[in-house]
Amino acid sequence: MEARTSEGEAALIKLKGNDAMPAWLTVVGVGEDGFAGLGRAARRALLEADVVVGGERHLAMLPARIGAQREPWPSPFDIAPVLARRGKPVCVLASGDPMLYGVGATLARALPADEWRVLPAPSSLSLAAARLGWALQEVAVVSLVGRPLAALNAHLHDGARIFVLSRDGGSPAAIAALLCERGFGATRMHVFEHLGGDRERRIDTLATAWQTDEAKDVAALNVVALACEAMRAHSLPLTCGLPDDAFLNDGQLTRRDVRAITLARLAPRPGELLWDVGAGSGSIGIEWMRAHPACRALAIEADAGRQRFIEHNRDALGVPGLVLVAGRAPDALAGLPAPDAVFIGGGVTVPGVLEACWSNLREGGRLVANAVTLQGDAALVAWRDRCGGTLTRIALNEALPLGSFDTWRPALPVTLYEVTKPLPPLPHDGGATARNGEQR
Repeated sequence: MEARTSEGEAALIKLKGNDAMPAWLTVVGVGEDGFAGLGRAARRALLEADVVVGGERHLAMLPARIGAQREPWPSPFDIAPVLARRGKPVCVLASGDPMLYGVGATLARALPADEWRVLPAPSSLSLAAARLGWALQEVAVVSLVGRPLAALNAHLHDGARIFVLSRDGGSPAAIAALLCERGFGATRMHVFEHLGGDRERRIDTLATAWQTDEAKDVAALNVVALACEAMRAHSLPLTCGLPDDAFLNDGQLTRRDVRAITLARLAPRPGELLWDVGAGSGSIGIEWMRAHPACRALAIEADAGRQRFIEHNRDALGVPGLVLVAGRAPDALAGLPAPDAVFIGGGVTVPGVLEACWSNLREGGRLVANAVTLQGDAALVAWRDRCGGTLTRIALNEALPLGSFDTWRPALPVTLYEVTKPLPPLPHDGGATARNGEQR
């Protein structure tokens, strides 16, 4: 019987043929046990490579029989030396799993997947989870390598388990001090040094007890595991609308309930950028970034005192990546990256602010503005007449003492304006869809 090849099989054969460049780059994950711990494929790649690129520590692990040229990473770090050898057999050495906070992610942005391969070793997090009996998928991960310590604050919750990738031997002490300052002094710390090697060591202690002589001497290569324990008052909720006293402020603050409604209308999505115009204490931008680790925000604020509040609040609430733009809108908005959402908490009556925010907003993006004055209301009504959108009046009352009784005290009503910038119309297909449908 004559053998037949389907269209799908033929396409697969073509894909695997000689048209595609073969994988010339191999990224090898190395553990503390060095070359001895590598598998057959990793050893073969190193033996066949023309050049091996890696850190000095990793290159020193290679035996003499690896005859390839050894090239340390340049300082500052740059993958250009690897890309310059494209098409020749090259190996890159990395710690553990190169795709976990490693060089693999950097290379992935520069190379198509069919030109390189990754041979990972167990990551330090996998080894630490195995030592502790923790389910890895249930543990948050924070890297302090090239990142501020304040990033840890967003993950501190009573009962949380966290792995922290340290930047150096001083990281455990800094972590312990932060935990104590934030009311998490009862947290149990497990510090692992040289995981997977002959020099592996583990230190178990409480954050409050870190000042012992034994705990001060920690190797530069370490991972810190935290089993968080805190007074309930120190565990902030994950939902938007944090308590007002979570923010240092001078009264220029979008209050809790209004803030929760405002954030719901802004609708943060992973990777999106917010402009918080007239940021005050930074509460809207901060809670936007707390919604997802990939969310980004710019806080535009002209008052120097409030700028200091923003700097304090962003660190205390675990989003040190929030960018402060010192200046007054609309002038301060010039040259900023286009936002996916804009919140105007103050300044809707300032000439040019609404226009600048609207013109810079990405198509499909959301603009939300709040006002508490008649003039602010008038500006938002006029803008709705021009661009569409919705207006909502938020009126809140709080029970407060009146002599020996209680009564309802109204807060200033807030006018909330929301509008989505229209997407461009789809290009006219000239009836191609119908014709294609007829052909099928």
